Amino acid sequence: MHIEPLDGCGALISGVDLASASAAEVDAVRGAVFQHGVALLHGQSLPPEAHIAFAKRVGLIVINRYFPKTERWPEIAKVEKTEEQTTNIGGGWHTDHSYDTEPAMGSILVAMETPPSGGDTLFASMYAAYDALSDGLKTTLAGLRAVHSAAHIFGGGAAYKETDQKALTGHTDLPESVHPVAITHPGSGKKALYVNPTFTLRFEGWTAEESKPLLDFLYAHAQQPQFVHRFSWAPGSVAIWDNRATWHNAMNDYHGHRRLMHRITIAGEALG
Repeated sequence: MHIEPLDGCGALISGVDLASASAAEVDAVRGAVFQHGVALLHGQSLPPEAHIAFAKRVGLIVINRYFPKTERWPEIAKVEKTEEQTTNIGGGWHTDHSYDTEPAMGSILVAMETPPSGGDTLFASMYAAYDALSDGLKTTLAGLRAVHSAAHIFGGGAAYKETDQKALTGHTDLPESVHPVAITHPGSGKKALYVNPTFTLRFEGWTAEESKPLLDFLYAHAQQPQFVHRFSWAPGSVAIWDNRATWHNAMNDYHGHRRLMHRITIAGEALG
């Protein structure tokens, strides 16, 4: 098993079969996710049963509220864009489940069907983004908490409503939670920036208008190229990312082709 740190964000792992990995190998993969934010692998065979079995070895599975489920395996969410659709799922920088009181630890995404070209995913390191901030701004952020919500993305009048992914909208279970803006990652002990452009609304005790300038600065800062890795998929590629330490952004540059990914979400814990 070989773990190669990547420029910007993440680590590329080779020499391991996730479907038959030993306990030590699973621990090493989990450790790589904690340390590097995302573990990326190619050439894996993870049909649904094997995908679920591996995920259970990583942590407790969370059933996603909003994404369509696979027909036989409710643990697996389908992240799909058909040949006819123009809107993809997960376009735009975000981190999953930040609106939950105990945000998801991570996600295990398996490529089932990929377009001939395009459909890459960008991953950004919130460890590196935080480390690059000035000491003065780090001190300011240490006293701030931010409000995160699902309502404007998955609710009745939400972002996907007027698109060809409108099945993602109209939900009534729409949590809102508050988390520190700078967290200490529970697995690595490292500091990370924990706001994101999709689900963060404002700072606690601030109005949205007051919050916008600083949030916009943090968003622009965190997506600089030196913090980002672009991952190209093929069937059998796998990304295991830590939602506490990364953002991700699914590129929507493959119109006329189908892209199908299977995603399992792993439970996390309250952040501090």
